Amino acid sequence: MTTPAPYTAGPSPVAAKTNVISIVALVLSIIGFTVVGIILGFVGLNQVKKTGEAGRGLAIAAIVIGFIELVLGIILIIVYVAALASISASGY
Repeated sequence: MTTPAPYTAGPSPVAAKTNVISIVALVLSIIGFTVVGIILGFVGLNQVKKTGEAGRGLAIAAIVIGFIELVLGIILIIVYVAALASISASGY
């Protein structure tokens, strides 16, 4: 009777590569390059779907943060223009 071969572990799992475009999109969305962050977020999301890389959450976060900053920026501009119109109408 032969002795069974000792148990050996299989190959160690390799961490999935994170999509670089998704990382760049998130960083750009956070530091204020809103439109570029949104565009790269969609590009990164598309690449993640095709390649199976990690980074889907980063791309979605970049898109969400970018759109929130864009909306807040538009609201700020509207408030600023309204304030200027109010000041000029009052005669100051």
